[in-house]
Amino acid sequence: MAIPLPHCIQTTIVPRRNFVVFPRSLNSRFGYIKKTHFQVLACSSVADKGLSSDKRVETLLDSVKWDDKGLAVAIAQNVDTGAILMQGFINRVALATTISSRKATFYSRSRKQLWIKGETSSNFINVHDIFLDCDRDSIIYLGKPDGPTCHTGAETCYFSSVSNIVENSQVEKDLLAMTTLYSLESTISERKTEIVRNLESKSSWTKKLLLDEKLLCSKVREEADELCRTLEDNEDKSRAASEMADVLYHSMVLLALKDVKMEDVFEVLRKRFSKSGIEEKKSRNSQN
Repeated sequence: MAIPLPHCIQTTIVPRRNFVVFPRSLNSRFGYIKKTHFQVLACSSVADKGLSSDKRVETLLDSVKWDDKGLAVAIAQNVDTGAILMQGFINRVALATTISSRKATFYSRSRKQLWIKGETSSNFINVHDIFLDCDRDSIIYLGKPDGPTCHTGAETCYFSSVSNIVENSQVEKDLLAMTTLYSLESTISERKTEIVRNLESKSSWTKKLLLDEKLLCSKVREEADELCRTLEDNEDKSRAASEMADVLYHSMVLLALKDVKMEDVFEVLRKRFSKSGIEEKKSRNSQN
């Protein structure tokens, strides 16, 4: 069972349950938190009503299955793209610090000290949620990076494809571990770059759309209409999925022309999670 951060820290995304306060005793015990207190949401699996605030916090930290060195694996994941950004080790102090600061914090085994991702590069990972796995021995920091995560300047630390290495040993090309949606976005971006740089390459439907805005807009409208018809004409699920794929593809080509990334779209959606759709539309109308 995963334990999301809204159960353990106050967020603006999914406000629920009463918060508890990290007490001064926690500060003095660990000796690392500059502020004397901060707000978190009590974890439902351990937040028994009969427990005091400090006991709840300590119980949460105690529930993690730290190894014989007091460490656990922590994986940072992009909250919008789903991309795995990096992996590191944490101890209970690093986890508590991440909860308080909302900056991804790890423990350096070589230096034997805490380190905050971005403390030298300013490419912080701003944590929105924290999840514990079912065995309580690994953690996910779900957050928004301020910039490239890898020290090489890459978006993530995962860009070496095993298939690329094994099947094309003579070819050296970094490939980010992407989901289907972002692989498609990357391909569209490559086609746009080929046009901008006048690179010779085979013709493609994507290029044709990128070069003809009128055609592109007509296709977006056409595919959206066909998607609606799958509902109106009671067509099967596979047909709806196929039409939605067409809507996504053509819409993403349009976004590429506008220099808008899917990540930007998802960020807008994420910010609306805690709002009523009706109220959000009203606020947009009033602004206009």
